[in-house]
Order: sequence, then structure tokens, then C-alpha cells
Amino acid sequence: MIRSPVCIKGGAIWNSNVYIIRSPPSATLMTSQLLRGLPRTKVLASSLLPCKQHQSQPGAIPHQPASRWPSLRLNCHSRRYNTTPVLHSYILTPPQVNSILKANEYSFKVPEFDGKNLSSVMGFESNQLPANAPIEDRRSAATCLQTRGMLLGVFDGHAGCACAQALSERLFYYIAVSLLPHNTLCELEAAVEAGRALSPILQWHKHPNDYFNREAQNLYFNSLRTYWQELIDLTSPGEVPDTREALLNAFKRLDNDLSLEAQVGDPNAFLHYWVLRVAFSGATACVAHVDGSDMFIANAGDARAVLGVQEEDGSFTAHTLSHDHNAQNEDEVARIRDEHPPTERKTVIRQERLLGLLMPFRAFGDVKFKWGIELQKRVLESGPDQLHENEHTKFIPPNYHTPPYLTAEPEITYHKLRPQDRFLVIGSDGLWETLHRQEVVRIVGEFLTGVHQRQPLKVGGYRVTLGQMQGLLEERKARASSSFEDQNSATHLMRHAVGNNEFGTVDHERLSKMLSLPEELARMYRDDITIIIAQFNPHVIESQSQDGQP
Repeated sequence: MIRSPVCIKGGAIWNSNVYIIRSPPSATLMTSQLLRGLPRTKVLASSLLPCKQHQSQPGAIPHQPASRWPSLRLNCHSRRYNTTPVLHSYILTPPQVNSILKANEYSFKVPEFDGKNLSSVMGFESNQLPANAPIEDRRSAATCLQTRGMLLGVFDGHAGCACAQALSERLFYYIAVSLLPHNTLCELEAAVEAGRALSPILQWHKHPNDYFNREAQNLYFNSLRTYWQELIDLTSPGEVPDTREALLNAFKRLDNDLSLEAQVGDPNAFLHYWVLRVAFSGATACVAHVDGSDMFIANAGDARAVLGVQEEDGSFTAHTLSHDHNAQNEDEVARIRDEHPPTERKTVIRQERLLGLLMPFRAFGDVKFKWGIELQKRVLESGPDQLHENEHTKFIPPNYHTPPYLTAEPEITYHKLRPQDRFLVIGSDGLWETLHRQEVVRIVGEFLTGVHQRQPLKVGGYRVTLGQMQGLLEERKARASSSFEDQNSATHLMRHAVGNNEFGTVDHERLSKMLSLPEELARMYRDDITIIIAQFNPHVIESQSQDGQP
């Protein structure tokens, strides 16, 4: 489905498909509706172990899942997740499981007009599965109408969904404007001055649940216009924007605008509260810009982009295009320590978190890790009373001496597409916590080609009887001979991420249990999952390479 182009006219961003402010429906809410009248069964917790990041360590306070800031929950009662209390769950039928998994799926195929609109991207598919209520992830996809590029992005929010929501609406505009030549920027400004409608900048490809915040559009437009006015002053006629610099500047400028808008406030009480919510929450971002055979990945945080490469024997291998910005990245740890005095070496990263609190080391928003203490107090004192009810605004991070500690500056990777590069997977960390990147690429590759690669059956360290082994082999044979039940590759991958058992196959009973967990328990076992899968056109890429096109 193709959404109408978004235009800027009369000083406001306009979209014929503007959606009202509301939270996307939670899959767990859908579950409760689907389960009415179903028999209730008791499931032992030992059969549904919490996900790795929520398993408690000896002597440590376990993570409560609603946030990436565990110290904010020290007043909560400690739980031991390795005990075996009785959890209440439901056994869903396959149609009910499918209804939940497919609630947020979306597909877009790039149109071709008589072979004249050839694109290296054939289309993309995406999906989301909530664990938080409401979901804190967001996704965006759009075509840059002034250039040939397509933008795809995943935004993983924390401490609420406000920052991720703002990024999903605004970041692509900042990138698109950064890519415009000087003359086009001047045309935009002249049209606004004359009160004329502007040429569309982006054509959005949105699921109905991927909404726009209508009340904030004038605010967003004014900040965007200020940005392109500055670009006009900084550029020259005939100058061609550099994509790497454009991505870098767009990320940094939007984060700066989020901060300034929160400091200035707004006479409108709702907008004042909104800009503060956006600034005090946070979000990571992983964005792909594909233009012909040129692909750039801009990443800030722990979402990830992985390329699926098809080898000569038909198998698929994973090529990682981004780096996680967290404690597992030694370069990131060194960068942060180098940016602060030696006296803070032991405190700037504690328990694998920034200042002992935040897991990602790069993110938008999160002004608690960027503003000075006096600025934080002054903004909060002038803010609405509702803001003080948010637990994330009530504290100053420990050992907070030399801010800023956090940046939204992205790490940018360039890749020249080749005919063997078949697809790109962008996913929030909820996906990569459950599946290894090579497994992700294998699952997607088999789905797109319809060919199962017969891997040796692995049972790990489990003791398996001959009868169980026969059952596994029969199951694999049946799966290989039957058609895939999903029409959307992101949904298919999500089914595996949630329902895979220890043998690497989807277990319906496990999938049913995971999807029917009540909201207060779901986040203990998994994170929000957002997936975008873009499929490339190898024939177009090959012809561009032969013609020597960029």
C-alpha cells in the first residue's frame, strides 16, 4: 500500500493520512480479548525461563523490565525468577497466535513504471510485537522524493515511548533536508515566505498504527525550517551534499532541537508537557539510506543492521553493518572513559551501564545524562505537575560531575551493494537477544527463496531418545515439504524469535505461552521486537555496476 506524499504547506507539515494521537494496540491486550472463554491452564515458570537480561545474579537485584534504568526500581520488592511459582497462561490456537503475530505487519513493494523506475530495493516488510504496554519501539519507512533514496529506520525507546515516537516522525525529514542541494533549499524557503504549498519531501510508507502527533506538527516544522535556513547559509550553489555528513548532521541537529524545545517550553500546556516527555525519555536509532547501489547505515545505540548475503552454494551468511554501542563494545567503553577525567574511570561505567544506569551508550533524548544539574532543576521546576509524577525525572545520576555523558552522534557505515547481497534486516535489540545474526539471516533467506538448507540436526547438550530424535526428523521433513504459513518475512522471523525451542524449531506450545503472558510478566521474558526487512533487486544492482553508476 502506498501512502500519499507528505507536503509542507502554510508553515505546517501536512499529510493526507495524519493519524490522531493514540498508543498502538498492545498484542498482550489483543491476547486478553482473544482468550475470553478459553480454558485456563497452569504453566510452571520453569517451562518459560525469563530472557537472559532479566535473569537475576546471586546477590543482585533483578531487573524489572519496564526500563533500562534499574536503579530507579530499588524500592520494588526483589523477585527470584529462578523459583517455580505457578504462572497462569493460556493455550492459544494457531489462528489466535497468527492474529497476534500479524496485527502490526506491513508490506511495501516498490512500483515499476514500464521498467523506468528501476530500484535496487524491490520492497520491504516490517512488523512489531509489544512486550511493554504500550510498546516503546517505533519504525519508519519513506522514499525521498527529491532524490532516489529510500530510508528505513528502527527506534527503540526507553523510559517511555515519547522520544522514539518523535524520532519516527522527525528524523527522516532532517535527513532528507540535509541531502537537498542549495537551490532546492532556497526554493523551500521562498515558498514558505510566499505562503505557497511546498513540493513533497517524503513519501511515507506507514502501517495505520504508525501515527503522527498532530498537535506538534507546527512546532516540528518551525524547528525543521530553522535548520534548513542554516543549511542555506552554510552551503553554496551547485554544492552536492555528502550522504555521510548529511546523516551525521541530521542525527546531531535533531537531538539538539529536542533539547532546546524542552528548555524553551511552549505556551500550549500539552506541547510543553510533550516536549519534556520527549527530552527526559530516550531512544536509540538505526537508519538505513539506500540510493542505487550505495547503502549507508547510521546507528546510535543497540539496534542492529545485518546484511543477508547469498553464497554460490545457495546458503546465506550474515554481514553485520552496525556496531552495538554498549558495554560489550570495547571501543565504546574506551571512548567514554577518554571523554571524562581519570578520576571518573571507575564510575562512568558501572555494572556494564553508563553511570550504572543506562545500557546503550548512545541515544537521543535522555537529557538526565546530558544537561547540567542546575539546568535540569530549572526546567523541572518550571514544568507541569504531571512531569513530577514520572519517576525518571526525580533523580540525579550518581557520580554526575562532567556532563554530557551521552551522545546521539551516529556511527556511520558504508556498503556498496553487490548482486549477492539479497536483503537487509534492521531490528531492535529484542530480536538480537533471542536469535544470533547468522540464524536470523538463515531463517529470512530460506523464507525468501523457499528453499530449506538442510543443516545437521543439533540437540545441544540435551539427552534425546531415539523416539524423540525420530519425532524431530519427522517434524523437520514436514516443515520442509509444506509451504510457509506466513506471507510476511518479518512476521516469519518474529515467529522464530519468540517460539524457537532448544532444537531451533518453532514450538507452538512455547509460542502460545509467550504470547499469552499477562502484561506485567511479558517484559520479564522478552523485549519489544521491531523488524524491517528490505529485499534487494540483484539484476538492477548488477546492471548499475556494469554501467559504472554509483
